Amino acid sequence: MMKMTGKMKVIAGAVIISCMAATASVYAAVTPNKYPLAPIHEPEFYGSPQSSISSAVAMPAGTATFETSGTVPSVINKEGKTIYDRYGNTETQGLSILKNIEAQLKEQGLSMKDVTYLRVYIAPDAAKEGKFDFDGWNKAYAKYFNTKENPTKTARSTVGVGGLVNSDWLIEIEAVAAYPSNHNQD
Repeated sequence: MMKMTGKMKVIAGAVIISCMAATASVYAAVTPNKYPLAPIHEPEFYGSPQSSISSAVAMPAGTATFETSGTVPSVINKEGKTIYDRYGNTETQGLSILKNIEAQLKEQGLSMKDVTYLRVYIAPDAAKEGKFDFDGWNKAYAKYFNTKENPTKTARSTVGVGGLVNSDWLIEIEAVAAYPSNHNQD
């Protein structure tokens, strides 16, 4: 067997790298473009018609978005003795948050119909044996989305967390909304 010199190792390395680069170039040339064949002008929602949420949303190139920070529930009764007196259960808190998000959107000339994505954090509920009240959140969602008044079905993630900043909060929501293509940003 022949012993490789330093120069031979460099040449062999260059040949291997060149072959890898050529393979990648051929792969890129024969791999179809993943972009839609026709440009889209408004967000497109994908997923099962039976689902209350979308599995994905395609955004047109250059779409301006409005994104909220984690929005939390409003106080119902500051003097309440329990979290349910002060803020309500998960459904009540979810409705409060969605109402707050709706107000933020309105200030931007947007509505809940423009929401494309929600990220939701739910904390355990002591009244539900320390379990997450996903059902309560789904009931709140159903009053704002996938309705006759607002047929939008957002893409959505719902995550159970150990707790939120305020121990009275059972839910926190972030929203992403897309400005319509005809929106004047001035």
